[in-house]
Parts: sequence; structure tokens; C-alpha cells
Amino acid sequence: QVQLVESGGGLVQAGGSLRLSCAASGRTFSRPAMAWFRQAPGKEREFVAVINWSGGFTDYAVSVKGRFTCSRNNSKNTEYLQMNSLNAEDPAVYYCAARAAAFGGTYFRAVDYDYWGQGTQVTVSS
Repeated sequence: QVQLVESGGGLVQAGGSLRLSCAASGRTFSRPAMAWFRQAPGKEREFVAVINWSGGFTDYAVSVKGRFTCSRNNSKNTEYLQMNSLNAEDPAVYYCAARAAAFGGTYFRAVDYDYWGQGTQVTVSS
């Protein structure tokens, strides 16, 4: 079993920044792609960003492109989400996810991932 633990959420003013981390532990598997999703109250969980094993491929939801940056440090089994210029559309519980299968096909659906963290709350004040 793989455990994912997010950290770094909190309260920030609009226009501010936060950096989320996701630490992976437990059973390891080869070259997992990792992603971030978020879920606001009353809304479905939505894709935010994805990064492949090497870090050479990333993709982002349109709503965060240019403001958020996904990265990873494989030596630390950790994924990061740097969030800048946070606005009123960004508050949500943010989840990291890992995919055991080889990277390919779709990657923006929750069902594309096998392991999930417990989530970390991000709140933006105006």
C-alpha cells in the first residue's frame, strides 16, 4: 500500500502564495505519475496538475495555468505544488494522487489514479 500525505495548506490573502507538498511512503512502484486535484464544497473533484516520473512533462488545468507549478523530488519521494496569485476561485481541499500504471492516456480524471492523500485545506481571504 502507498501512503500519500499532503501538507502546506492554510489561509492566505488573495494574491498570495502557498506551496503544497505530498510525501509518498510505503510500497513503491516504478515511475509513478503524480497529480493534484481539488474539491470545493458542493463541487466535484477537479484536476489541477500532473507531473510524470522524470518531471519532463507537466500539464495544468486552464484555470491555474501560469499561476501554479508542479514539481517533484524523487530522491525524497515528494511532489510539490507552488501556487501563486491565489484568488477567490482557488479555495478547496487539495489532494495529491499517484498512478501506479505507466504514464499515458488520460490523466485528468480522478479514476486515472490509484492512491490518494487525505487532502489539505486551502483558504483564500479577500
